Amino acid sequence: MPAPNKVSPHAFRSGFYFHCMKHFENKTVVITGGTSGIGKAAAEKFLSAGANVAVWDWAEPNPKSEISNPKFFKVNVANLAEVEYATSETIKHFKQIHVLINNAGITRDASLQKMTSEQWQQVLDVNLTGVFNCCKAISPLMIQNNYGRIINTSSIVGLYGNYGQANYAATKAGVIAFSKTLARELGKHNITVNAVAPGFIATDMIKTIPEKVIAMMTEKVPLKKLGTPKDVANLYAFLASDEAQFISGAVVSVDGGLTI
Repeated sequence: MPAPNKVSPHAFRSGFYFHCMKHFENKTVVITGGTSGIGKAAAEKFLSAGANVAVWDWAEPNPKSEISNPKFFKVNVANLAEVEYATSETIKHFKQIHVLINNAGITRDASLQKMTSEQWQQVLDVNLTGVFNCCKAISPLMIQNNYGRIINTSSIVGLYGNYGQANYAATKAGVIAFSKTLARELGKHNITVNAVAPGFIATDMIKTIPEKVIAMMTEKVPLKKLGTPKDVANLYAFLASDEAQFISGAVVSVDGGLTI
């Protein structure tokens, strides 16, 4: 018989573990940019926790992907009509949307003098207007049900800037201000809105960066390593859970201590 206040290994395996695995059972999660990188890791995380997952992306999922259960919708989040259509189709399929993760984002890097107006606008359209479009389309459903979790992906670049990324930094800073404003507007409807600011994360994009540059990036991080997509996905899941019900309007960095 276990000692008082001591959790037996069996209880952990059968009870606590089961609870964690089914944490999002009967909840529907929309993840934009969910076919690769952080978005793909997030889809896997929520699926493993029992959620219904709708992946919105303009890139088709890899046929060989290990993710086989999410419902995929081909969506350009910069196009409000496409977002509204995807919202209605997601509702038809899953009946409700409880969590929105605005993870989609692009880069078109160049210094100010070399940056074209097209590069500037493309990044704004996806990274900032896309977040607006998705929140605009989905938040009325959350208001109607007096429940919702909105998680918007920013970046440490949105907090501190970065050479050659004026467009990206502007959008990610805008996402932070947008999230704080929505937290004020939607809080009375039991909807939390938070921003996540990843640092150096080892996604497929890293493969195009020279090893010397990666080593320099890693050296700047106090933990002396890059983050993984799962590190960000874990934070998404926490902020979407009932354990985070009193966290709203926050900006949470996932950067290994880079910005301290």
